Amino acid sequence: MLWNIKMNLSSLVFLLFISVISMLSSLKMLLSGSSYYIEWEIMTLNSCSLEMTLILDWMSMMFLSFVTFISSMVLYYSGGYMSGDMNMNRFMYLVLGFVASMGFLIISPNIVSILLGWDGLGLVSYVLVIYYQNEKSANAGMLTALSNRVGDVAILLSIALMFQLGGFSFLFYVDSLSISGISGLAAFIILAGMTKSAQIPFSAWLPAAMAAPTPVSALVHSSTLVTAGVYLLIRFSPMLEGTFEQTGLLLLASLTMFMAGLGANFEMDLKKIIALSTLSQLGVMMSVLALGFPGLAFFHLLAHALFKALLFMCAGSVIHSVGDYQDIRVMGSLVKFMPLSVASINLANLALCGTPFLAGFYSKDLILEVAFSGSLNEVCFWLLVASTGLTVCYSFRLVYYTLSGDFNLSGVSVVSDEDGVMTLPMIWLGLGAVFGGACLSWLIFPAPYMICLSFEFKILALAVSVVGGLVGYLLNMLTVNYTLASLNNYFIVIFAGSMWFMPFLSTRGVSNLFLEGGSLYHQVGDSGWSEFYGGQGAYFLFIKGFNYLQVAQDNSVKMCMVIFVIWLMVLSMIVV
Repeated sequence: MLWNIKMNLSSLVFLLFISVISMLSSLKMLLSGSSYYIEWEIMTLNSCSLEMTLILDWMSMMFLSFVTFISSMVLYYSGGYMSGDMNMNRFMYLVLGFVASMGFLIISPNIVSILLGWDGLGLVSYVLVIYYQNEKSANAGMLTALSNRVGDVAILLSIALMFQLGGFSFLFYVDSLSISGISGLAAFIILAGMTKSAQIPFSAWLPAAMAAPTPVSALVHSSTLVTAGVYLLIRFSPMLEGTFEQTGLLLLASLTMFMAGLGANFEMDLKKIIALSTLSQLGVMMSVLALGFPGLAFFHLLAHALFKALLFMCAGSVIHSVGDYQDIRVMGSLVKFMPLSVASINLANLALCGTPFLAGFYSKDLILEVAFSGSLNEVCFWLLVASTGLTVCYSFRLVYYTLSGDFNLSGVSVVSDEDGVMTLPMIWLGLGAVFGGACLSWLIFPAPYMICLSFEFKILALAVSVVGGLVGYLLNMLTVNYTLASLNNYFIVIFAGSMWFMPFLSTRGVSNLFLEGGSLYHQVGDSGWSEFYGGQGAYFLFIKGFNYLQVAQDNSVKMCMVIFVIWLMVLSMIVV
């Protein structure tokens, strides 16, 4: 146990040191407008050079600072959450490997070196998802790995397409016409970003990845794995301007946002509700990115990382205290037993809803107003409005079921906030959820946006949020007395609550076609006509031929005379 605590503390100090250095470097670069580009040429092939490159600019250093800060909190928190685990050191090393892969991806301006960090994230995430070695974890890990392999293939194809530019450092070409002239490159980059950030139709893996330990969820679903796709598209955003792929991304991101918000209102698993909340916010980032505002997407990415890591940590604290239950129906009235965790959950939920002057307000309100004032089509507009209301709705539903409803645990449950190793990181991230948004808005946008909207549009986000909050809280108070009301609309409830059947379509919907085709080929081909005319047929044909040949070579007088007569007949025919 002493070694575990030492490892938690050493990881905390090491990553906090990197975080502080990165943030100070970012502020210096913001003030001076400078950036550093480090290049090491490995080889040259057909006038195309392969280099190892690093980019240290304000964006990469600020993102690296946030990743390492949240990682340090998560690793320290793991000392309490994973204290009973037999393989704690292995867990710590895996999480550190995950952070290293993300850091490498952040500071890589080269599409080849990005692939190394990208694949490192995919590999370590698979190992962490299957950490609890059971069938459910194995299925979730396989779905996660195979979904992300689609993005890996897209990156590989992008590398092949960029070969014609004479180099792989996309920062040199992303603003020029030469890269936009490569057909298919934008589509591959968007495809890679969509798989990593779990946009439709690749959304099923993100809730499935909740099979991992909760500290991993706090890290993966706040600032690392799922944000890698958004960060990649932010870097490539000048290339996407005005393309058809950008319009498609806007529609898919809006649908993802709406689908996740709707699904979270029907979900009963605490971690999956927060995972769907992450999916909804990723849809927000992708939508504003598709509208042509990468700076706003980056702003929301950082603000969201703070309060979402806090939300997952609080959920882990609650799950740890109530006997490892994740069903919100067996919780309730936890405010009397876990005041610090409950206060932190409420704080993170309010930040997620965009409550004024918390971290989520500065980015989310700005995104909504920019979207309303821009050239947004009507379908995406209503999806954005509905998703905003649904976010508040499921947040207040979570508050009712876990924090303020009736106490549903057994009478001998011991629920408390006494583990200081788990509560200390929650306090630090709580401060980030309160002050982080304001500080970031002052840093990233020194000149304020001037957005002129009518009163109806200005008040729309607030009105939708209030209605969503009331519906989420009061409707669930009513449903306690009408528990079977959902049976009247069973198909709608199942359709909305299962992410529009996405988990089934992503697994059996894809594999059944190939498995049934393979079974049919095996029966008809491999064990049927293919075997008759192929392996077995050829075998019997050769055996028969060899038998004839053997008879011919037996030195029989009768056979020699027959062959002699045949040769005479052939020669006579040739002569004639």
